[in-house]
Amino acid sequence: MTNSTVQSVLFEDPFKKPVQVSFDGVAQSSDAGMVLLKSADDVLKLTARLGAHITDERSPLRVKHTYQECFTQRVFSIASGYEDGNDAAKMRHDPALLLSCGRDPLDPDGLASQATISRMENAVSARELVMQSRELEDIAVRMLKKRASGKKRIVIDLDPSVDPTHGGQQGSLFHAFYQNWCYLPMFGFLSVEGTPDHVPVVGRLRPGNSKERRCTILLIRRIVEKIRRTFGARQSILVRLDAGFMYPRILEAMEDLKVSYVVGMPNNDKLKAWAAKKLPALRKRAERTKMSERSFHEQRYTARSWTRSRRVILKAESIPYPGRSTKDNPRCVVTNLRGKPENVYALYCLRGDAENRIKEMKRDLCIDRTSCTSFVANQLRVLMTTAAFMLHVELRWRLRRSKLRLAQVSTLITKLIKVSAVVTRSVRRCVFQLPAQFPFAREWHTAAIALGASST
Repeated sequence: MTNSTVQSVLFEDPFKKPVQVSFDGVAQSSDAGMVLLKSADDVLKLTARLGAHITDERSPLRVKHTYQECFTQRVFSIASGYEDGNDAAKMRHDPALLLSCGRDPLDPDGLASQATISRMENAVSARELVMQSRELEDIAVRMLKKRASGKKRIVIDLDPSVDPTHGGQQGSLFHAFYQNWCYLPMFGFLSVEGTPDHVPVVGRLRPGNSKERRCTILLIRRIVEKIRRTFGARQSILVRLDAGFMYPRILEAMEDLKVSYVVGMPNNDKLKAWAAKKLPALRKRAERTKMSERSFHEQRYTARSWTRSRRVILKAESIPYPGRSTKDNPRCVVTNLRGKPENVYALYCLRGDAENRIKEMKRDLCIDRTSCTSFVANQLRVLMTTAAFMLHVELRWRLRRSKLRLAQVSTLITKLIKVSAVVTRSVRRCVFQLPAQFPFAREWHTAAIALGASST
């Protein structure tokens, strides 16, 4: 039976001459930009260090594709927009992917199939995943070392996110707030204050009934220790957390570590009464000006479960809506930072950049594609996608002096990865011939040079 995907088609009407299209081009890649990702990976030693923790207990005499190679294949595929294991059937013979995994780009045997990829995902143990997670943290701190300049403060952002499930996945539980069966993964990012670059340091899958405080203290302690071991004991560190992390033990742990923090606070009767005194004047002003009006206030506050008073900042805000009543929008944060209340609150609001990075990983790399039955296998998928995102973070940083310095992952994939190339191989070298009219040739060349290539 003829495979319909390789049949040619003929367009006779739309063009001046008949146009025939066939799928028989050999030694060609549709994702030649993977060589950029491979260069970024070579700088970070990312897949080599993470994959080294996977134990391959199969008989070496029968193994054609090591788990190290399968892990590398999976990370590069995800980073190129192929998030499913099933995509291995389409991509295993792609010359750019073969070359990125250390194979001959024209190897007729190709890379691992979907079945082998699935066996690798389900062979990793929980202990090996823990070791990979620790390794990923080390790599993230080392990446941040290149980005830090002077004595700027290092910022740690932690945030959970919902990952809806649609099947019998282990650890999938119903969450009343999201009204769905789900996982609640935790994501963490490192950044240098004042820069838009966020390096992922945590990608941890958690059951659907997990609270924000779960493992948070141990995680913060470990990351802070690694930062100070790399940057010095006097390195200034700021931790930003949303209101879900508002637990006394978390605050006390950060104070013991002598780090700065700013944490959102859920409303209670005392805070509402405090805000109620500030809102009437703002409401009248907003109704008069037809614009949002806000003011900032602070006080020492001691919650019933706290052992000491802390600085709490109130943002009182009234927002007018045409045809509707004015809406009050008070928000409180607790902090040990000094400075004007409005400046501290503005610093807290910048954690929205970390939330955007989570959206990037979910929308562009499908980090929520956790459809394995095993919880551990799904955690491996989250870790591999986090690693794929790290490659794009490194690529984006190398392009920091170009127009793509703030490009999202989807833009990087479209403009730099998804480019066709004819691949030729000789004894001395492999040659990728990209289209002469490639519209992003300048950006591609800039990225290649920044990643260590030489101009010829």
